[in-house]
Amino acid sequence: MDTAGLLQVGELSTPSHERLIRSHKNPLDKCTIVSIFPQEIDEVKHTIEPGKFHIDAGTYESPSILIVGSSSWWKKIDSAQPSTEIQTGSIQVAEAIVKDYCNGLLEYSDDSMPGLFYAMGEHKVVDIKLKFKGDLDKAKIRQDNWYRKLVRMADALWARTNGNPLTIANEMRLAAKSLNFNDKPWLRDYVIAEQVRCVACGSLRNPSYPICAICKAIDPSHPMSKELKFA
Repeated sequence: MDTAGLLQVGELSTPSHERLIRSHKNPLDKCTIVSIFPQEIDEVKHTIEPGKFHIDAGTYESPSILIVGSSSWWKKIDSAQPSTEIQTGSIQVAEAIVKDYCNGLLEYSDDSMPGLFYAMGEHKVVDIKLKFKGDLDKAKIRQDNWYRKLVRMADALWARTNGNPLTIANEMRLAAKSLNFNDKPWLRDYVIAEQVRCVACGSLRNPSYPICAICKAIDPSHPMSKELKFA
């Protein structure tokens, strides 16, 4: 039996990969994604290049922006011909980033979603606040609608589970804080859960502060402990 060319056990084949070269992009094909959502967003599109997008956290007063251009994907016709590049315009890329992120969220709808939108062209933050104030206002309304729905859902889950903190999603806590609903019992429970035991007396303490409120012991691992001064 001729064994030439056969793979041995444990040997991996290494198929040759076609080198994909992008054609010239239109430098004017730009789109600006705007976010007033106070959390970072990372979206990955595995079928296009470039396909990784990061949007910083933003607020209504200080929105964050991401400038996107066109992306490409490649269509294979047959093994004898190189793959054909298909360019996707910036407006389609921006729409996919916003919609794909929001589609998987609780209580998402067209009028209830994080404060995200996009505008044709490349714009700075100051331009967004001046030229697109109407879009900013609409984004805030949609985001506040989403927050209220999340708070109502959290109230229902809290009641149905007899106060189980595991049923409350982080987005629900963010919604309550953003709407200043700080009296929610499921929000107070979360703050208690975040506390740690004091190494000196064993009582719960806020890890954000270097001194225990009960026994006044100082946490030496806290970065502010070395800056403390006593009269």
